[in-house]
Amino acid sequence: MEIIRSKEFKSERAWGAKSIANMNGITTRLHWTDKPYKWHVNDGEEVFVVLDGVVEMLFKENGVEQSAMLETGDIFYASIGTEHVAHPRGEARILVVESEGSV
Repeated sequence: MEIIRSKEFKSERAWGAKSIANMNGITTRLHWTDKPYKWHVNDGEEVFVVLDGVVEMLFKENGVEQSAMLETGDIFYASIGTEHVAHPRGEARILVVESEGSV
């Protein structure tokens, strides 16, 4: 049993994470960042939940780059094969659920 105060979590580096659970190969991790990630495609699906802050999510749909601003409480679901990159606007805390070892 553990209670995690996400607003208190901060990593020494961008995209540093606290592992919360691994349920049969599906991981749940809390990330802190103040810098963009990199364009990538996950090994499977991904659920990306903004817990604190604002994140611009860039993604490609049918080869066309698109953008959505995600605020606290918003969820981005990346289906298999969705190329995407997250750009925080200042500090952000994000809950990510994905296959273990995914990029």
